[in-house]
Amino acid sequence: MINSSKIKGRMVEMQLTQKDIAISLGLAQSTVNQKINNVRPMDLNEAEKISALLSIQPEEFSTYFFCNSYCAMQHKKGAV
Repeated sequence: MINSSKIKGRMVEMQLTQKDIAISLGLAQSTVNQKINNVRPMDLNEAEKISALLSIQPEEFSTYFFCNSYCAMQHKKGAV
């Protein structure tokens, strides 16, 4: 499970839209939306490409793309 709120926040910081990411990945915008919102799984290649687009440092990668159990609980509550 990815940390959707963290990804979305970084997208705002970088002034990128889901459409921008979709174009870069060669996917439909709706598919990118589903991946960012944990409806569809994201593979490592996609995560690495998004990480590069968002200028996420390697040491921060796991905080964006590997949400722990506490983070997952917060997603279910809608708090993250």
